[in-house]
Amino acid sequence: MFDRVLLASLVAVVPHATADTTTVYLPAFYDSVTHMEPVGKLGQVIKKERIATRIPGARAWRIAYISSDMAGRKTVATAVLAAPVGDAPPGGRSVVAWAHGTTGTAENCGPSQEVNPAQPLNEYFLIGGNSTTDYGLPGVNRFIRDGYVIVATDYQGLGGGGIHQYMISPTQAHDAIDSIRAAGNMKETGAGKKAVLYGWSQGAGAVIAAAGLPSYLAQKGTAFDGIDLVGVVALAPPDVAATVPSMPSDEASAETALAAMESMFSNNVFNWSHLAMNLWALPTGFSNLRLTDVFTPDGSEAINRIMTGKCIHALADTLNYNYGSTYKSLMQPKAIHALAWVRALVASSVPAVKPVAPVIIYYGRDDVTVPPVMGQLYRTQMCKIGGNVARVELAGPQTHYTTPPVSEPLYVPWVEDRFAGKPAPNGCSN
Repeated sequence: MFDRVLLASLVAVVPHATADTTTVYLPAFYDSVTHMEPVGKLGQVIKKERIATRIPGARAWRIAYISSDMAGRKTVATAVLAAPVGDAPPGGRSVVAWAHGTTGTAENCGPSQEVNPAQPLNEYFLIGGNSTTDYGLPGVNRFIRDGYVIVATDYQGLGGGGIHQYMISPTQAHDAIDSIRAAGNMKETGAGKKAVLYGWSQGAGAVIAAAGLPSYLAQKGTAFDGIDLVGVVALAPPDVAATVPSMPSDEASAETALAAMESMFSNNVFNWSHLAMNLWALPTGFSNLRLTDVFTPDGSEAINRIMTGKCIHALADTLNYNYGSTYKSLMQPKAIHALAWVRALVASSVPAVKPVAPVIIYYGRDDVTVPPVMGQLYRTQMCKIGGNVARVELAGPQTHYTTPPVSEPLYVPWVEDRFAGKPAPNGCSN
């Protein structure tokens, strides 16, 4: 797997592309947060705002808290937080931390910026969706009835200042872990140490990455030490690293590997938008990469303007309107420094480390956005090193976007069992 010494030499926090960016406007809470320095302990809440919610028996807040990126630099992330009304039981309330799917890369793409973010998951693509983005807290009504605290990070760069490191999964994993610490740092929540991470798509990659970060989970001197992670739920998780069985050793083999990755996500402009976002974000974490390595000069400028100004659905529409079927013309015919890009893609994916807690994956067989083979390869890899990873195919022709609602009746009892102290079945037994 990727050499850690080499990784340390590559990872750095650097200014993003020099091409012009697009200005976005943020609600007052987030605008003020972007002017705050990331000073404090991991998970320390540096700003909070009570918000209304219709969740029965719940109270809710918007919060900003300290986290860190893949390179260890302190950041500010924002989140929505909900907790039951009343006194917490002895030992505190269990915490469920949600990691959302792709919403975009611009600063105004954080789900907690919605007018009423503390509500059940609301999906843009599904009938009944009432927003231009996905937002909300899956399973929240039952989790509140169960007496749990629910926290949902926006990730760094989506409302807390800075550039969003889209699909740099260890960074989003830090944000999810630190959101649990933030819930514990908020005395009003009555949060205890037991926690479950659950996430979808981008967020599913984040939570399985978090399960492979034992040192970060066990870090001392945070705003809330001693997290006891008892389970991880991943809905359609991406894992680029698992699809690269061996690291290319030269430019030619790296070009082939990178071309294969590009092909996997280039069947339509919407899926290609996700790939473009990933490639656009990588230079924020790897100082040896330049956008013009993979995008043409004109493509780099256009991509930078689009990524800093629009959320995912408007972003894809913009690419479709302006480029139609020629969207791939924004990319270089052959990537420059392909080996460095493949190394970065692998290093920014899920660590090849035994998960610290049981993991369960749910997926739809008709998912063409995140190929289910990624979850399959992850499970195989983790089972070989002693992990407990179960994988469940949802009944019927489920897609990427039906995975969250269809899996909810299955994973909620699984979460309840983990908090009840019941041992998870051996997910690697078949």
